[in-house]
Amino acid sequence: MSAQTLIIIPTYNERENIDLIISEIKEIVPQCHILVVDDSSPDGTGACVTEMSKKNDGIFLLTRDKKEGLGKAYICGFKWALEREYKYIFEMDADFSHDPKYLPDFLEAIATNDLIIGSRYISGVNVVNWPMSRLLLSYFANKVSRFLIGIPVRDITAGFKCFRREVLESLDFDAISSTGYSFQIEINYSAWKKGFKIAEIPIVFTDRKRGVSKMSSKIIREAFVLIWKLRFVSLFHRKK
Repeated sequence: MSAQTLIIIPTYNERENIDLIISEIKEIVPQCHILVVDDSSPDGTGACVTEMSKKNDGIFLLTRDKKEGLGKAYICGFKWALEREYKYIFEMDADFSHDPKYLPDFLEAIATNDLIIGSRYISGVNVVNWPMSRLLLSYFANKVSRFLIGIPVRDITAGFKCFRREVLESLDFDAISSTGYSFQIEINYSAWKKGFKIAEIPIVFTDRKRGVSKMSSKIIREAFVLIWKLRFVSLFHRKK
């Protein structure tokens, strides 16, 4: 396998975005491979990816039987990547909230780090088109998470990131319980506790223009429960 880099994109009903995002990624980093992990989208997202893969090398589709959440989709993608020889593995959304123009910055930064996080909060607040309520919720959730569990990451819930394969090889995927956006917190915390070098680079996050957001109150509740769980775990191990 010639490509060292795999970009994993989880999808559910992203037909409006998927061909556009793949095309733009391939223009910016043509040497990378792309794996779309689709939860059997009824809108035909998977079929769209299949058609693109016939015309372009390095585009792959992994179809899951049902929608089980972001975390489960990424874990399937990580396992697929580790069965192959990729050196760098990305997480990236399909809806252009994660701008492909930042991909070269990630690849430059990962050369001297183990995990790179595209941060919305490292240089002020760089979020476009979010309602104020969601922006405040995200910003203060990150502040509280950093305070409670001590992780030196400003954007712990960020979903635009790049791992060295060694980080993913060290993780026990079966022990990861989160399915929604709290998955990002759990993964970052695990990598940090294992001593991997984490760095953040600034990005501007722009809310989707096409399709429907997957955010829900259940996802928010899951994240806050996880934060307190990790808080107690941290205190327990510190005392020991």
